[in-house]
Parts: sequence; C-alpha cells; structure tokens
Amino acid sequence: MNVASRITVIGVGNEYRRDDGVGWAVVARLAERAEQEPLPHGTALRVCDGEPARLIGLWEGAELAVVVDAAHAHPASPGRVHRLELAGDRLTPPGGTTSSHGLGLGEAVGLARALDRLPRHLVVYAVEGADGSLGTGLSAPVAAVVTPLAERIAEDITLLRRPR
Repeated sequence: MNVASRITVIGVGNEYRRDDGVGWAVVARLAERAEQEPLPHGTALRVCDGEPARLIGLWEGAELAVVVDAAHAHPASPGRVHRLELAGDRLTPPGGTTSSHGLGLGEAVGLARALDRLPRHLVVYAVEGADGSLGTGLSAPVAAVVTPLAERIAEDITLLRRPR
C-alpha cells in the first residue's frame, strides 16, 4: 500500500467520560459496518485520547484523515454535528465550538503544520455533548447521531477517494 493513499479515521476522546466517548463509538460503528460493506482499501480505524502528538502520529502520511471528537459549544445543542475542514492555515470551529480536551485539535493542527506532518486532507466532525461526567454510555441525543455520522463518514471517504 502506498502510504500517501492511506485513509485514517480517528475517534478522539475517553469512553469513560460519557459523551466524550462519541468518537470511539463512531469508529466502533464504522468497524461493524465495514464487516458488511467494506471501506475503501487502505482505510485505518483508530482511537486516540486526543493528545496532539498521538493524533499527529495517527494521521501522518495520510491522504485523508477524518477525526471525530466531542465538543463543547455555547449555547449547547447536544447531538448537533459540526463538519470542519482544514482550509488554508486554519481549522476554526464555528460558533465557539471547542474540543472537550485541554489541548484541542487546533493545537494538534498547528503543531503538525510546524512539523510538516499534516494529512493532505483533514475533515473533523465535532459532536456537541451533553454529559462529560465519569461513567460509560452516551447520552440519548449523542447516541442518536452515532450511526448516521458513521454513514456520513463512509460516504465522505468514498466521495473523496474518487479520482478527480
């Protein structure tokens, strides 16, 4: 496999902090889906705690990296999904949405840019959460978006992989 043609989907978060585990849940759903409908050759499904150096290591060399993470927004709308793409030199969340982690994706993007380790194409899905307390299981509004988001990501991968 040519490293430059690699696709990586990364679920970011902590599955023991309720809605912060949405990225992991979407990756698990994609893995289940792939058993029936395989993803394009070279697609890797990974999970990460969101630490910037680990994120960079997972997406390094990828043609396409898709990151799914929980987000906080004010005002909040639990279950709302934001789709962000790296545009120019910025990955700017709309409406004040931020990662649920101390160091967010913006910091990882900035560091990767400085180290020349950005993927060729980066798409981020940020899902607004309702509950970041300790424990397992997603809140109802966040759980409701897992399957549709997994389907949307599978469609994105297929569309973005078509020859131009």
